[in-house]
Amino acid sequence: MATVETRALTKRFETANAVDGIDLAVREGEFLVLLGPSGCGKTTLLRMLAGLETPSAGEVLIGGRTVTHLPPRARNIAMVFQSYALYPHLSVYRNIAFPLAAVGMPRHEVADKVAQAASMFGIERLLERKPRQLSGGERQRVALARAVVRNPVVFLLDEPLSNLDAKLRTSARDELQQFQRRLGTTTVYVTHDQIEAMGLGDRIAVLDHGRVRQLGTPLEVYHEPADTFVATFLGSPPMNLMDDGPVSCGFRPEHLLPREAFPAGDAVVDIPLTVTRIEHLGADRLVYAALEPPHTRTRVVCRLPSNVPAPLEPGRRYDFALRPGDLRYFDRETGLKRPAAPT
Repeated sequence: MATVETRALTKRFETANAVDGIDLAVREGEFLVLLGPSGCGKTTLLRMLAGLETPSAGEVLIGGRTVTHLPPRARNIAMVFQSYALYPHLSVYRNIAFPLAAVGMPRHEVADKVAQAASMFGIERLLERKPRQLSGGERQRVALARAVVRNPVVFLLDEPLSNLDAKLRTSARDELQQFQRRLGTTTVYVTHDQIEAMGLGDRIAVLDHGRVRQLGTPLEVYHEPADTFVATFLGSPPMNLMDDGPVSCGFRPEHLLPREAFPAGDAVVDIPLTVTRIEHLGADRLVYAALEPPHTRTRVVCRLPSNVPAPLEPGRRYDFALRPGDLRYFDRETGLKRPAAPT
């Protein structure tokens, strides 16, 4: 295990910074997720950690040692790519063994290590097959086994689950998290999928335009977003925002409920709505609505459990409310979170 640190790390392409002066510290044994939309710089950042991209400025440190200009093989890291990058002409056994054979490890040691890695991921029966004979989930496990077999101090994972179907992705997330917890290896994981980020990460670094907008635990970035970008990027549906003078008020869809759902006497903020559309999603209902004047152009969404009795019809007005503690406030000009309601 090792720490990973970047100091003012920058990567410039032509006239724009893909990574713009990022300071980041990954703790020993931590599972850190780099989350952000396409083009935000997360894969470029990961490739600089791996030594596959040369920084325009700044430093990379692994285990407290500066590795900024060292090649990938000198960093004792293992990277799993989105495509898995398996050698199609080699068997599973030889794919896993490749990094060990490349450094001249004796055959009997290679065999022992491959057997251990294959057992860890339950792919012993696949060792004689070629990658084309494997399912997407099996290829993923082979790629992870090839990474583990080297005993690296850091794993770098670039959207390794994106090629899997939804059902397999769920089970693969569970397997991936279990293996990382078992090994305790420091892991940096890139994804644009917020469900993966929330489910896997010890902490999440939310990136946008080459910068870290917020770094925190999944619950911190969800419930206490640092700015309106984080507030509206995380969550499905995202946080509702409505303007109120110099600030924007934000609240999560699950916090907006019919007024009768709150006990009598509870302190609440009343928000009358006109329902425009309802989506039934099985366990939940998404209720799309318009605020009353002076916010008639503002649209909001609330998420209601399907088993909560609340007969609603499009085109009708209803009294909704939320607790004051569920409101978040942001500066309308900068988008940054404000600590409390304006006075």
